[in-house]
Amino acid sequence: MLRTALRNVFAHKARLLMTAFAVMLGVTFITGSLVYGDSLNQATTAKATDGYERIAVNVSADAGPASRGRPGDLDARTATALAKLPGVAAAAGRVDGFAAVADRDGKPLGNGKDAQGGNFAPAADGKDPAYRFTEGSGPTGKDTIALDEATAAKGGYRVGDTVRVGTNKGASSYTLSGIFRTDGTKLPAGGSLTLFAGATAQKFFLESGRYKNVELTATPGTDVTQLLSRVESVLPKGTSAVTGARLARIKANLATSGTDTMSQILVGFAAVALFVATFLISNTFTMLVARRTRELALMRAVGATREQVRRILFTESLLVGAIASVAGLTVGTGVAALLQTLFADTPAAPLVLTPTTVIISMLVGTLLPIAAAWLPIRRAMAIPPVAALSAAECTAPARPGSLRTGLGAALVLTGTAAVVYGALTTGKDARTVIGLGAAIALTGTIGLIPLLSRPVVTLFRPLLTRLAPVHGDLAVRNTMRDPRRTGATAAALAIAFTLASGLSVLGASATQYLDRATTHALSADYVVRSVGGRRMTPTTAAPLKKLASATYSPLNQSTGYRLGGSESVLTGVDPATIGKLLRYDVIEGSLDSLVQGQIAVADFKAEQTGWHVGQTLPLERRNGQRGSLTIGAIYQADEQSDLMPSITAPDSLIARYDSTPSTAGILVATDGGPSRAALAGVTHTLGDNPTLSVLDQADIRAQDSRGIGDQLNVFYALLSMALVIAALGIANTLAMSVLERRKELGTLRALGLDRAGVTRMIRLEALLLGALGATLGTLMGVFLGWALGRTLQANVAGYELVLPWGRLALTVLIALAGSLLASFWPARRAARVDIPAATAAQ
Repeated sequence: MLRTALRNVFAHKARLLMTAFAVMLGVTFITGSLVYGDSLNQATTAKATDGYERIAVNVSADAGPASRGRPGDLDARTATALAKLPGVAAAAGRVDGFAAVADRDGKPLGNGKDAQGGNFAPAADGKDPAYRFTEGSGPTGKDTIALDEATAAKGGYRVGDTVRVGTNKGASSYTLSGIFRTDGTKLPAGGSLTLFAGATAQKFFLESGRYKNVELTATPGTDVTQLLSRVESVLPKGTSAVTGARLARIKANLATSGTDTMSQILVGFAAVALFVATFLISNTFTMLVARRTRELALMRAVGATREQVRRILFTESLLVGAIASVAGLTVGTGVAALLQTLFADTPAAPLVLTPTTVIISMLVGTLLPIAAAWLPIRRAMAIPPVAALSAAECTAPARPGSLRTGLGAALVLTGTAAVVYGALTTGKDARTVIGLGAAIALTGTIGLIPLLSRPVVTLFRPLLTRLAPVHGDLAVRNTMRDPRRTGATAAALAIAFTLASGLSVLGASATQYLDRATTHALSADYVVRSVGGRRMTPTTAAPLKKLASATYSPLNQSTGYRLGGSESVLTGVDPATIGKLLRYDVIEGSLDSLVQGQIAVADFKAEQTGWHVGQTLPLERRNGQRGSLTIGAIYQADEQSDLMPSITAPDSLIARYDSTPSTAGILVATDGGPSRAALAGVTHTLGDNPTLSVLDQADIRAQDSRGIGDQLNVFYALLSMALVIAALGIANTLAMSVLERRKELGTLRALGLDRAGVTRMIRLEALLLGALGATLGTLMGVFLGWALGRTLQANVAGYELVLPWGRLALTVLIALAGSLLASFWPARRAARVDIPAATAAQ
């Protein structure tokens, strides 16, 4: 049986090539996902724990009371005492905080949220073991700094250059004294690190003479556990100690928490690709088994049992899967390397191919063809040998009353009802219900596609017959000759299109919502925000008083209020200018009430609390302050907007209750509107501070929607693999159809249809298959996008369904182009059919 299976595989190698390629792509995807995930985990762990081996014990200051924000008692005297303990080779006091480096145009370098600053802590030999200088030396004066190698290269800085650096205490220019390399304990991936002299760093990030932590290195032969005990015995109140090894484990767990999610997403899309590949494999074996019906019957007639024939066919599918799996493992490892290149922000590391990945990939690649071939083989074995020898098996057309159709209809109705129910409810499990309902409905649609294919194809018939009367009519008839085969081929494309269309609808709706939520209420030309979400204070906006051509108002948020029994956040603004900077759609009252010391409330806040214009509310702060406020206006606002406040108050009122509010942003309007000169003027007036970003409305839209766009692009790239497999299914179906129709094609050629006509007919068949899958997939995707969007409307006020007609049309055009491309080889073979040989074939 093995020899027979091997002979059959080599005899039908051209027909099995597409199947093997589909399996290889599926295995490639899952191998690449697993290898990339394991490699990313290892690289992230190595990056997060790099350097902790040099730390024997780390002593850190515990956070103090929130009202004081003062760390524990860890000062220079404590560091000196720790350095004198037996077994301690050196004690390096550390402080760190936010420090952004400007490029030569004044813009911040690197990832703002990971812009770090620290202190240079030299030992007795003048070197700091945490840093390895490649140029120059560490900073020793208050006007000098050192930069990490990557940041210096991005900014084009060399030793001796002047570099502008900003912290939460302001921005200043420094002389670059050195460029260094360091380990993962100091420099986050994609971030920047600026070293200051010790006293300068303490002034910026903590308090003079105090440290955030002290790193202890041990003398050779010292027992770390005993050293930890000695350290703990002398620790002052408000400090704690941990070994470097334990700290490394904690950092590794924190660092890898996000990589598991990325790996799961990749594996999920790999599963979609494998599911799509199942249709291609099943379709191929259905056609192969049908074509070999007489051959299999002859084997049964000469003595082979039904079980032996079944084993031969399963062995063929196993061999195809094994060969394709080995190829997929190899290519998948290369795909993992490509993913590392595409996701440049992730730390680089050697690829990790674990035995688990090899086993999973080989099992999936070998078992998938067996599972896909089971139904075709079962059908073939049900045909009596005598009947098979007398005539080839005819495929039964899909009938409305068949079991497949009835089961498919039941699943579609059940799944659709579940999706609609989930969309119309607001429970926390609504999206889970929609997901399960979508899976059920999609499964049912797959069963119904053979029946649905006839009316859908009929819709395209007038267009085809008008463009090509003869060839179009032949293409329609050939497509509907075997509805099950047509349905299986289109189903693969429909699955991929359902996901792609659903993502497009959600992405377009979310992007429009964010666009409206972020800029609809903005009348100002610019919004000043802190880089990396760092805290700003009202004094940040003070320099703008010097800019005569600018009108501005900071948004000073003050928290800790209980207003009228409701927890509330008040935002202080300049009553004289805020009407020119934010577009308040006043529903009731007047915004001029701010000048009189009253407050204005957003409609959603008023609706939640039952407040109304003219109402006086008792006010109580957590610090015990009490008072009362009167509502002077109610305005329309989006609850998710980070510009339009929920409660707007005059700055004078905020100053009465809070001396240290946090500034969420600064709104600026310039005479003559936004321009390059106006932008430069605002930036320069604010001190050319790299910790601040001056954004126009386009920048704000791009910044707030960038995350969604990036995620969608990644998902589209992953779904493209499923679309490629679906295109291979079209090519395979057409190729097998050409083999089955050799006599028919020869007859058509003999009756006068030229090669160009045959090629056109096959290409029109491909277009019909692509149009069928794209149409059904787009409809299901839009429905799914609508349902998921409904679950967002309950929590996101202002979210509306948006149908991205342009993107949907472009995706359909890509599918049709892919279908045409997939028909190239089958059409070429059909056009080259030998007329005498084909018409003489039995």
